[in-house]
Amino acid sequence: MSVDNTALRTALWRALHLEVDAAPAVFEDRVGLEIAAPDEGWRQRPDMDPVATQGFRASMVARARFVEELVRDRNPDQYVILGAGLDSFAQREPGVVKVFEIDQPGTQAWKRERLRALGYPLPTLVPVDFEAGRSWPAELAAAGFDPTKPAVFASTGVSMYLEKATTAQTLRDIAALAPGTTLAMTFLLPPDLLDSADRPGLRAGQDGAKVAGTPFVSFYRPEEMLDAARAAGFTDVRHVPGSALAERYFANRTDGLRPSSGEDFLVATA
Repeated sequence: MSVDNTALRTALWRALHLEVDAAPAVFEDRVGLEIAAPDEGWRQRPDMDPVATQGFRASMVARARFVEELVRDRNPDQYVILGAGLDSFAQREPGVVKVFEIDQPGTQAWKRERLRALGYPLPTLVPVDFEAGRSWPAELAAAGFDPTKPAVFASTGVSMYLEKATTAQTLRDIAALAPGTTLAMTFLLPPDLLDSADRPGLRAGQDGAKVAGTPFVSFYRPEEMLDAARAAGFTDVRHVPGSALAERYFANRTDGLRPSSGEDFLVATA
C-alpha cells in the first residue's frame, strides 16, 4: 500500500507555495502536507527546488483555486474528483458538499489510513483503475452518488496519462448525467503550442513520467478537446487557457510567480 508519486508531488508543491512564495497566497492548503507526511528532508528533493519548479508549482495552485471557485459558484449537492490523489477539499471544508473521490485503489487505501490517523473526515472513496475496464460510473453509483442530481466533476492532471478513447468515454459518461452537471478537466497542449521557454520543462516532465512508469500518452489542441466534449453530448463547452488563469490570479504579484504554459481547462456543462 503506497501513494502515487504524482499525487504526493502535487500536495508538496501546494505546501511549498505557502512557504517560499510571497503573500498573498494564490491557494491555501496546509492539510495536504499533513496527509502526505513526507520525510523531514522533503524540501531538498530535486523536484521541490523553489526556482526550477516555480512554473509547475504556480500551475498546481492556479488549477486548484479555479476548480474550487467553480464548486462554490455552482453550489452542487455532489462534487466528484476524478484522480483525486491527496486532494484535501473535504477536510478543509467539511459539510460544504458531498465529496466523492475516485482514484487508484492503492493510493486510496493509503490515504484512508492517513485520514483516519489524523482524525479528519473521510470523503466517499471510490477505488477504480481507469484503464482496467471497470465502470467508474457504476462504482460511483454504488457508493451513493445520485445521477439524477446535478454535480460538479473535476479531473486535473489526469488526461495526459490516459488513452484518448478512455477520456472520450469519460466525457460521454458525465455528459449523460443530470442536466446542469459540470466538468472541469485539464489537458496538456502539444509542444508546438507552448511558450518556447516552457518546452524544456515539458520534456523534463515527460522524461520523468516515463521513468516513473506513468508516461504522458495524450495531448490535445484546444479545438480537439472542445470537439470531443460536444461529440460526447455536452451542451455548453468552453476553453479556459492557462494564460487566463495567469492573468486572473498572478497579474499583480511582485515576486514574478506565474504558471508555466501548456495545461489548459475544458469546462463543459451537460
